[in-house]
Amino acid sequence: MALSSFDIDAPRWDQSTFMGRLKHFFNITDCRTALLPDSRLDEAKALVESCRAGSIPPGTTVEQLYYAKKLYDSAFHPDTGDRMNLIGRMSFQVPGGMAITGFMLQFYRTVPAVVFWQWVNQSFNALVNYTNRNAASPITPKQIGVAYVTATSTALATAVGLNLYTKKAPPLVARWVPFVAVAAANCVNIPMMRQQEILNGIAVTDENGNKLGHSTKAAVKGITQVVISRVTMAAPGMIVLPIIMQRLEKYKFMQVRPLTTTLCFVLICKQTFDCAPLFLSVLSSSSCSSMAVSKLEPELRDSIRSQYGDSIRHVYFNKGL
Repeated sequence: MALSSFDIDAPRWDQSTFMGRLKHFFNITDCRTALLPDSRLDEAKALVESCRAGSIPPGTTVEQLYYAKKLYDSAFHPDTGDRMNLIGRMSFQVPGGMAITGFMLQFYRTVPAVVFWQWVNQSFNALVNYTNRNAASPITPKQIGVAYVTATSTALATAVGLNLYTKKAPPLVARWVPFVAVAAANCVNIPMMRQQEILNGIAVTDENGNKLGHSTKAAVKGITQVVISRVTMAAPGMIVLPIIMQRLEKYKFMQVRPLTTTLCFVLICKQTFDCAPLFLSVLSSSSCSSMAVSKLEPELRDSIRSQYGDSIRHVYFNKGL
C-alpha cells in the first residue's frame, strides 16, 4: 500500500463482516498494550496525528502505522484524544475482569464477602463506564457520584437479597447470584453514568464525520447496545463457570486446597475473558454505531432532510464500549 493513500482512520478490517469485527476487537482488547509505558503510547499518538496531517516520517512502514493506530485506539479516547486511565481501558478487561469475576464466584457464601466483592466489581465497572463514555456529553462529579452509589446499591441489594433467598436452594443456584447482581447493576450503572447523553443527546454525523446535530434517540440506542454487550460478555463465565467448578470441587484435591479452587476460578475466568472479542463481534461493529435518519427525532430528521434531501439515509455516532 502506498503511504500517500493510507487512511489511518479507516478500519483495517471490513467491519461489515464477523471476522473483520473479531480481528478489530482482538486488536483493541490486547492486554499486552496495557503494559506499555506512557512514553510509548505518546509516540504512537504522535505518529497517528502526523499521518492524519499528511506528514508521515520518512522510512515509516504500513505495519508501523497500523501498530501505532492499535496503541492509539487502545489507550486514547476517540472523542477527546486524551489518554485514558489504565484500569478503564478495554485492554485491561482481561486481567482486571478475570480476577474480580473469579473472586466473586469463589467467595459467595457469606454476606460480608458478597458485599465486598460486589463493591469492588461495581467500582471497577463504574470506572470502565466513565472512561468509555461518549465524552462529547460532559458529566458532573455529582452525577458521577449518584451513578456510582445507585449502581453499587443495586448490585449489593440484589446480591445480598438473592444470597439470603437461596440459602436453601441447590449450591449451583447460589453460585449464579453474582451474575444476576452484575446484570442488574449494569442495567443501572451504564445509563446512570451516561445520563447526560440521554438527557441532552449525543452528536451524530454523516459517513464523512460532518456533524449533523444531537440526538437523544441515538444515545438511548447506543447505551442499550453497550448494556446488552456487557451483560452478554459476563454471561458465559458467570453461568457456565459455576457448573464446571461445582464438578471439579467434588475431587478430593480441590476440597483440601481452597487456594487451588480460587486459582482455578481465576484461570478459567481468563479463558472466558479472552473470548470477550467474540461476543463483542456478534453484538457490535465497533464503538461507532449507526441509525436510520427516519428513526431520529422529528426536529432533527426534518433539519437533515431540509439541508441534504434524501442523500443522507443514516447517521453515525460514538456509542462507547
